[in-house]
Amino acid sequence: MKLRHVLAGLTVALATAPGLLSAQTKITSPKEFFGHEIGADYELPNYTKLHQYFAKVANESDRVLLDTIGFTEYGRPQVMAIVSSPENLKNLARYKEISRKLALAEGVDSVEAKRLAKEGKTVVWIDGGLHATEVLGAQQLIEDLWQFSSMNDEETTRFRNETIILLVHANPDGMEMVSDWYMKEPDRLRRTTNIPDLYEKYAGHDNNRDSYMNATKESTNLSRVAFLEWHPQILYNHHQTGPAGTVMFAPPFRDPANPNFHSGIITGIDRLGSALHSRMIAENKPGTTMRAGASYSTWWNGGVRTVAYFHNIVGLLTETIGSPTPSSIPFMADRQMRSSDLPLPIAPGPWHFRQSVDYSVTANRAVLDDASRNREFWLFNRWQMGRDEIAKGNKDTWIVTPRGLAAVKAAEAADRGNTPAGGAGAGGGRGGGGGGGRGGAAAGGVGTANKYYQMMYAPDKRAPRGYIMSAAQPDFATATKFVQALQKSGVQFMRATAPFTVASKQYPAGSWVVKTSQAFRAHVLDMFEPQDHPDDFKFPGAPPTPPYDNAGWTLAMQMGVQYDRILDGFTGPFEKVTTDVSPVIATIAAKGRAGYYVRPEVNDAMTVSNRLAKAGATAFRAPEGFQDGGVSWPAGTWFIPAGTAADRVVNEAAKNLGVTFAAANTKPASAQQVKPLRVALVDRYGGSMPTGWTRLVMEQFEVPYTLVYPQELDKGGLKTRYDVIVLTDGMVSEPGAGGRGGGFGGSPDTMLTPAQYRNRLGRISPETTVPQLKAFMDAGGRVITIGSSIALGKMIGLPIENHLMEGGRAVAREKYYIPGSLLELKVDTTAMITTGMPSRSIVMFDNSPVMKFGADAAAKGLRPLATFDTDAPLKSGWAWGQNYLKGGVAMAEAKVGQGQLFLFGPEILFRAQPHGTFKLLLNALNQGFDRPVRTGVM
Repeated sequence: MKLRHVLAGLTVALATAPGLLSAQTKITSPKEFFGHEIGADYELPNYTKLHQYFAKVANESDRVLLDTIGFTEYGRPQVMAIVSSPENLKNLARYKEISRKLALAEGVDSVEAKRLAKEGKTVVWIDGGLHATEVLGAQQLIEDLWQFSSMNDEETTRFRNETIILLVHANPDGMEMVSDWYMKEPDRLRRTTNIPDLYEKYAGHDNNRDSYMNATKESTNLSRVAFLEWHPQILYNHHQTGPAGTVMFAPPFRDPANPNFHSGIITGIDRLGSALHSRMIAENKPGTTMRAGASYSTWWNGGVRTVAYFHNIVGLLTETIGSPTPSSIPFMADRQMRSSDLPLPIAPGPWHFRQSVDYSVTANRAVLDDASRNREFWLFNRWQMGRDEIAKGNKDTWIVTPRGLAAVKAAEAADRGNTPAGGAGAGGGRGGGGGGGRGGAAAGGVGTANKYYQMMYAPDKRAPRGYIMSAAQPDFATATKFVQALQKSGVQFMRATAPFTVASKQYPAGSWVVKTSQAFRAHVLDMFEPQDHPDDFKFPGAPPTPPYDNAGWTLAMQMGVQYDRILDGFTGPFEKVTTDVSPVIATIAAKGRAGYYVRPEVNDAMTVSNRLAKAGATAFRAPEGFQDGGVSWPAGTWFIPAGTAADRVVNEAAKNLGVTFAAANTKPASAQQVKPLRVALVDRYGGSMPTGWTRLVMEQFEVPYTLVYPQELDKGGLKTRYDVIVLTDGMVSEPGAGGRGGGFGGSPDTMLTPAQYRNRLGRISPETTVPQLKAFMDAGGRVITIGSSIALGKMIGLPIENHLMEGGRAVAREKYYIPGSLLELKVDTTAMITTGMPSRSIVMFDNSPVMKFGADAAAKGLRPLATFDTDAPLKSGWAWGQNYLKGGVAMAEAKVGQGQLFLFGPEILFRAQPHGTFKLLLNALNQGFDRPVRTGVM
């Protein structure tokens, strides 16, 4: 029996014991179990109690099964309660199979789809607890379980008969931490949820930003349930808190909508949103807002409810006020007048947590009402969307994007300027003007409308039929990690069993192939194709309206994967991969007389080096290019001498990491020994998300590190304890330096902080901490700064200013704004730190700082590593005023005393996603690799 099903099997056995299915026994209520109703003031049960209650109800009820969907980063079981009628639960495997068949849509025609829809049950996912300090989500799950399993009214009975309800707990660790922290304070008026750690081990609040990368265990568990096992038709993701002056935000969402997912997602969201708002009004629950009432859109792919869209699942998000500590709804004049976005305003006044629970249950019931009444529609609709996506992947299709549309409009405008109004070239009349629809172009015949049509739907603008990732690329192991992320999201892919040729290009056996003729085509496109976010302004001349999260994120680009877009249908010796992807088909590393070589582009060479050090073996790196047996090897190549311990490590790495080792006949003449360094990673009280993600990256590459806090830095003598100090985004900032800042904020009240956490308090201060960091570098230490923390360079006296200046002040937001997007840089690859990087590299840029050097920069040891050398560096996302970047320095290094300072403005480790820039960190975390200095290369 699989480990994740041990608890599930035990619970199912108890719940299906003789007598329990014959009649519903009395179900223990939350008040009986917890000693208070759910939502009681100043009460917050933890995950342990929730888990116990879920198990108890499952054992008492023939309407509930309990499944352990996986384990968390701290090792807790992550549970999901399945609620339906006893008859449905007896046939659960069949209903799961129906849901899977309709979702994947392969080999299912409309006749079978209708038959399956008639037989099946709507699967509705309702989750809670993802953001653990948003305590309502997990608490309402308890109330849901009680009501949906115990109530026997006509509506609730219909819910159980016609639907299968998945009550999914999204973050067990966080609920335990937050609830325990809140309840430990004996004075209930002083209770808070401001815990001293991230409420997901690595991600904190960013655990809702991990749904396509699946870097954390919790995200992987959720994706497995949604995209590999249960395939729900509806996914409801509960959050807090509602916009001020309201109780709840609920769909419909504002624009923009991502162009990749099926149009049925938009109408499905609107349908359920309308049902939710209508039910609130019918029950006299005022204060729900929608659309422009908040910032939420359907553009971004990375959250639990948004990634669902790219899998043909109608995903909902609500944001609701309330906490166990009573609060109040403030008076806001603009929220008192009814509008289409706020149909029933609410009066200001006191608010209790139980009211929020009641609103949540009403929202759930609204969704379940539609799902149960229209069961066949929801099941057939999922198949319809999947079938449409498969069909699109088998023919020529085009996706209209803002930039493509703008080019057509510009051509139309130019023609109007050159042609008399109403004439043959005016683009007016029956031709449809803009050529925005195929019908309009066809009606226009051979006139200008046909020209515009051809511009918009040119053959080279077709959406790809598939993508090929050659096994010959330098870091194929990272390409395989990308494929593993796709697999966790349910994407179907193939591996080449023999060499093949497509579009006149040859590919070796083992290459990865992903075709778009699959139900989850939208997710495939979103992971490979650049995003083209529209310009978003409330009115002409207004500053840009920020997107909900990133504007561009193309994962293949972030990870530095080399891939080819194939626009025509293609075949080859491909086998479908149906089991979990291993890095490679088991291999034995190539071994030469001297040992092994690994190319500098390979990220996991760092993992191998760390394993070698642990095993008592040694790796070397070549500071300059060399030849071995007529083969040229670049500077930075890893050399591993043969030996018993090294051979064992290398062969294990070839098998479980997929690293390609080449036979080394000779040792490079100037190979330098690699020595592990003592690494300090700086964190703060409450936890830093960028630091959390950095911890995960270091652990993935098996880099030992010590977590330190500002008080430790302030003690001085740092070089006696550490060799490298890493300062992530937000740890240091300087007013006017650009970026998000956040480095010199305050700390919690020492007297309110338990003694065991007081060593985490404090801040990186210019008066105390910065001089100690400078002394550390003077003594030979390395400091790595990312994002806003590059301000440290200026603070220690380096001639660095903000490049994004105009007229003596920072460029106005109306002129320049770049939310999370992918930009291209020119990289000086002759430096140690950039070894293995391509000369044109893509980085995640999130309003990141950009540097301008003073005239004496070189004399003071400053060296640019990466610059913006064009006025259009955008590769994916949105970059308003990107021309301001040209000439700016994005990355630099400086000689400081006997040590070094590395300055990385872009987010080189962003949420553990951009493997393509991980090398910039990894290269700095070992000693013994010094390349000859080159000048004038930028």
